[in-house]
Amino acid sequence: MTTDRPTTQALPLYLQISEVLLRDIAAGRLVDGERLPPERDMARQHATSVTTLRKALAELESKGLLERIQGSGNYIRAGQGKAIPGEYSMFRLELRTGGGLPTTQLIAVDALRKDHDWGTASEASRVRRLRFIDGRPVAVEEIWLDADSGRVEAAQLSDSLYRYYRLRLGLWITRAEDRVTIDRVPDWAPAAFGPAPGSVTGYIERYSWGRGSEPVEFSRTWFDTRVAHYVQRMT
Repeated sequence: MTTDRPTTQALPLYLQISEVLLRDIAAGRLVDGERLPPERDMARQHATSVTTLRKALAELESKGLLERIQGSGNYIRAGQGKAIPGEYSMFRLELRTGGGLPTTQLIAVDALRKDHDWGTASEASRVRRLRFIDGRPVAVEEIWLDADSGRVEAAQLSDSLYRYYRLRLGLWITRAEDRVTIDRVPDWAPAAFGPAPGSVTGYIERYSWGRGSEPVEFSRTWFDTRVAHYVQRMT
């Protein structure tokens, strides 16, 4: 089943703001003990209300990554080697200038036979998307979810596929293996991506696992090396 929906459902604004901050913490652009700007200034920066901004900060606080001190301000707490949990904790692409909020545009969702052997079923849901960071096209991706793990429904998709897996399918991705190389841009890539079909660009293959021993997801991502790069941080 293909779809003409131009975008997936965006994350709520407060989660988008918390994701931007999470990615900056993971990248070391916000360091342990750093005092954030006043809330009104941050709300203005993100074009939102103070109420929404505070909801985003509460998300960080719930993850142990923010301390809110009455009368003093909000302070980053990123020490003790904490993992950085978030909707995009496994998303490894960043703008070459650093960071950025990922969003997506859905191209198609189909139920198909797999094109090679992995997982437990012979069929899978295939999702094709155009990815953006801070509104700039950076990648096209093709994600296959094993049919034994559930079926992807286009009408329910959000920007974060892993969030969709958790909320709609009860599936938690616990680990992933990436293989980074180069490859030719596929012929289905939209013109908005930038690199033309057939041209060579950055390429990532990923196998992902839930709680079992067999992969539940396989993905291919072609990314524009002129505007984005792959980042893997060790903590």
